[in-house]
Amino acid sequence: MTAQPHYETAPGPVPPMRTLAELRDALATHGLPGDRIRFDVELGAVDLDDLTSVREIVQAYRHRVLMRHDTGATAAITRSDADIAAELRRKMEAGAR
Repeated sequence: MTAQPHYETAPGPVPPMRTLAELRDALATHGLPGDRIRFDVELGAVDLDDLTSVREIVQAYRHRVLMRHDTGATAAITRSDADIAAELRRKMEAGAR
């Protein structure tokens, strides 16, 4: 069995993320370690005129912050491989009946 990372749900309401500055602040406060730095690196690597790429990066990092505020998502991320495999086995056995 491999060690699974432990993620904690961020407390309080979801922070505002309407601008790049607000998203950067949210990542610094509510993101995983290194999220803000990776965001800046990824954003700096694309042409800002390529709005599709900019949008995809922004959406991905907004989603990271939103997931930190969702206890269901946090629980799903932290499930072990063995737990998921056992659930799939139970579902397959139930479907075979």
